[in-house]
Amino acid sequence: MKLGQFKYELPKELIAQHPLPHRDDSKLMVLDRKTGKIEHKKFRDLLDYFSEGDVMVNNNTKVFPARMYGNKEKTGSMIEVFLLRELNDKSLLWDTVVDPARKIRIGNKLYFGPNDELVAEVIDNTTSRGRTLRFLYDGPHEDFKKLVYSLGETPLPKYIERPVEPEDAERYQTIYAKYEGAVAAPTAGLHFSKQLSKRLEIAGIHMAELTLHIGLGTFRTVEVEDLTKHKTDSEQLIIPEVTADLVNDAREKGKRVCAVGTTTLRAFESSVGTNNTLKAFDGWASKFIFPPHDFQIADSLITNFHEPQSVLLMMTTAFGGYDFVMEAYKEAIKKKYRFFCYGDAMLII
Repeated sequence: MKLGQFKYELPKELIAQHPLPHRDDSKLMVLDRKTGKIEHKKFRDLLDYFSEGDVMVNNNTKVFPARMYGNKEKTGSMIEVFLLRELNDKSLLWDTVVDPARKIRIGNKLYFGPNDELVAEVIDNTTSRGRTLRFLYDGPHEDFKKLVYSLGETPLPKYIERPVEPEDAERYQTIYAKYEGAVAAPTAGLHFSKQLSKRLEIAGIHMAELTLHIGLGTFRTVEVEDLTKHKTDSEQLIIPEVTADLVNDAREKGKRVCAVGTTTLRAFESSVGTNNTLKAFDGWASKFIFPPHDFQIADSLITNFHEPQSVLLMMTTAFGGYDFVMEAYKEAIKKKYRFFCYGDAMLII
């Protein structure tokens, strides 16, 4: 398929700028692939579509305050530094993206904090905007991380056109986030409240977890019309044995396996074993999924409404059917659903 097939016009006012007061108050659009029917529900109605023995798999990655602002030496120009991942905890090397990149060259120093509490030196160019930084800090690594995170802020996407607020530290994070390493939230999981999770547990629905640390690959812009030419960045993925066993057992018994989010769906497809079973995994994954694709593990998906021409929209249409999902997006716009990370949800069954 071509990139242009994933365009759609979205009124700006439908881009959610704040989360709703209660996580499970969001709307839930339900797409039934067998009947072609679309239903309009609340997220708390999720329980109506699952039964005892079904499995939901969450991505338990935790977002860290990845966006920092520093000043370039001599000129004092403000530079945005987006931390992607730590490359070496002894030499304090980090893979980053900087903006404006044209001003940042190898050898430049950046100063962070009101009193220049932290300094970093640019030691390599990795892409047009990518830079490897070495932070200059004498002291325990734990203290260094605390300082970096105190100077950083919640990495809200750029389409949220407001300053970061204190509530974002909690709300741009799932209630089950455990393992730090993501620069973007697995947004489908943002709708789960403690109350809803408890109700699902009481109903006998198993909640399993895996970890996919969301990096630049998940939200990198697709710049080629021919999707077969797009390459995505690798992201760290861990699927525990207990999760693989739970999923495979449910499939054997004919129970439903639901991927909570496109990151979980991609994690599944990155570790498929013989007989279409899910394998435990610990490594790096870079699978790019677009229509057509034959999914092996999940038979249902919870996801948000994604940006035009994004890899997340492509994966959603691959799962739900291109025509069906794009028609559902038109319906969502007509009924004024809220879009993107703080927006409403979709369930495809």
